[in-house]
Amino acid sequence: MFHDCQVQGCDASILVDSESNNYKSEIRSSRNMGIRKREAVNLLKSVVEVQCPQRVSCADILILAAREAVFSSGGPRIDVPLGRRDSSNPTNSALADSSLPPSNVGVDDMLRLFEQIGLSLEESVAIIGAHTLGVAHCFNIESRLYDDPKSEHGSAFEMYLKLRCPQGSLTSNISVVLNEPTTLTFDNHYFINTINGRGVLTIDAEIPFDPRTVPFVQRFAADQDAFFQTFSSAFVKLSTSGVLTGSQGMIRRSCNALN
Repeated sequence: MFHDCQVQGCDASILVDSESNNYKSEIRSSRNMGIRKREAVNLLKSVVEVQCPQRVSCADILILAAREAVFSSGGPRIDVPLGRRDSSNPTNSALADSSLPPSNVGVDDMLRLFEQIGLSLEESVAIIGAHTLGVAHCFNIESRLYDDPKSEHGSAFEMYLKLRCPQGSLTSNISVVLNEPTTLTFDNHYFINTINGRGVLTIDAEIPFDPRTVPFVQRFAADQDAFFQTFSSAFVKLSTSGVLTGSQGMIRRSCNALN
């Protein structure tokens, strides 16, 4: 959802496949490496399309799928507005490259990015808490482990990460590290782990120490309900970023291709 909404708004552009070798769609950006299960959204669309032909957009289905992923894994149930339309113009990997933050993004750039879509400082920290689910590819943490002069070289956790992701490994694109131990459960353990120095990505490692973000990290680590409430607010703002409505865009018949 974030990777879609961050590139010209929540318009399901990330679901469109490349149409030829001369055109690289948004999903083929290196910053979208690791995005999986797009076909699940397309399957949902095909089922909905039988009952409601060209009435429900892929953009809405993607947002609802993200919402259900949060709820079904133990997180809050979030009410989201519907009525988005899908992009009618293809986006390319170059636009995704310039719009999505790199894997080694730090606090300054991440806060600036979220501010542009209307998130408060507290909501920005909460939305980063989505890292409570999933894994990080070794490809995305190599720069932190081996190139970042600010990295805590020699810490036990960093040594663990280096064992999991050795420098120069030929499998860094497929090798992964759990974001945190309860990686299948949406909870506040992400914040507890970052405070304990077990943040995997650069942003995870920095937010417990930045004076702007640490109060919220500490609050969410101590109070899961506060995290859920703020995350829900941030989720709704993100899901309504740059949406197409009315006569804008289209309702696609298939999510992976333009009509």
